[in-house]
Amino acid sequence: MPAQVTNYKCPSCTGPLHFVGASGKLECDYCGSQFDVAQIEAMYADKEQAAVQAQQQAEEKAAAAQGADSGEWDMSDLTADWGADGQGMKSYTCPSCGAELICDASTAATSCPYCGNPTVVPGQFSGTLKPDFVIPFKLSKEDAVAALKKHYQGKPFLPKSFTSGNHIQEIKGVYVPFWMFDGAASGFAHYEATRSHTHREGNEEVTVTEHYDVYRAGDLSFEKVPVDASSKMPDDHMDSIEPYDYSGLKPFSTAYLPGFLADKYDVTVENSRSRADERCKRTLSDALRASVKGFESCVPINEQGFLQRGKVHYALMPVWMLNTKWNGKEFLFAMNGQTGKLVGDLPMSWGKFWGTFAAIAAVLSVIGSVITLL
Repeated sequence: MPAQVTNYKCPSCTGPLHFVGASGKLECDYCGSQFDVAQIEAMYADKEQAAVQAQQQAEEKAAAAQGADSGEWDMSDLTADWGADGQGMKSYTCPSCGAELICDASTAATSCPYCGNPTVVPGQFSGTLKPDFVIPFKLSKEDAVAALKKHYQGKPFLPKSFTSGNHIQEIKGVYVPFWMFDGAASGFAHYEATRSHTHREGNEEVTVTEHYDVYRAGDLSFEKVPVDASSKMPDDHMDSIEPYDYSGLKPFSTAYLPGFLADKYDVTVENSRSRADERCKRTLSDALRASVKGFESCVPINEQGFLQRGKVHYALMPVWMLNTKWNGKEFLFAMNGQTGKLVGDLPMSWGKFWGTFAAIAAVLSVIGSVITLL
């Protein structure tokens, strides 16, 4: 085992201490304070003991949590019993992408919001889980159209034919299915952290970097961690328009459906498990890291997290969607129907790009010629 060297620091200014034989004391190189050797040794002994205890507590907590990724997610509260509400529901299937859409009797599905296919096939409404919760649409279709037009602004390389021919008025309001997970996580982390300070020794400026072992352990409870349950909706799109404001979460009622489509889940709870687990553990890891303050750098050496899985809920979240095609490529835009956060890829006109590039190059060439003449 390598020898442990302790670099004593001044309690007053954290500058380095050195032993002065004439006085028999430790003296600070920076502020000149003097301390008895026994005083400094006692202080450092207390610090080392506290560090050892913190490490032991973190390790004990981690040992107790071993195997705490307990059980499966509990789906016992999920139900397919719609009661009387199911009598007024209709079902449609897209023969192109396979999307299964449901709506109330007053709403008709004329095209698929995911792939834009103009033909959807009516089907029998059955075998569909009834959602536990819904966040109703807060923003209107007019809000969505205005947001999308604003999204186009300030894009100098956006093809004009795209903005004029992408059928922006065909944007649709869709309730996207989500699984919501309740649970808890516990874990610990070991970090290597650094802190630096600079002082003068004669005519030289000396920078001292101190290295610390930092330990953290903690527990977090989770409620309604969202994971989208539709394979047709790209995960990165849904992640980008989150978060939703859960203060608007309501017990599900078909009264929120008229005028909108609802996508039926096709990603099961079992297939969503890895994303839910990863989200919970990442949140715990971020919380432990955020508790480390006062250092210039902090690098994780070891992190462990353990889950206690709880209840699963089924919810519908509002999304305004537009699927449009341009030059044989599909472009999907999605906007959070509650907060207005929007995401979507845009094409680029290479003709505009190279034209702008050529113009800039010409200007730079003229400037270069003028400088040469001068």
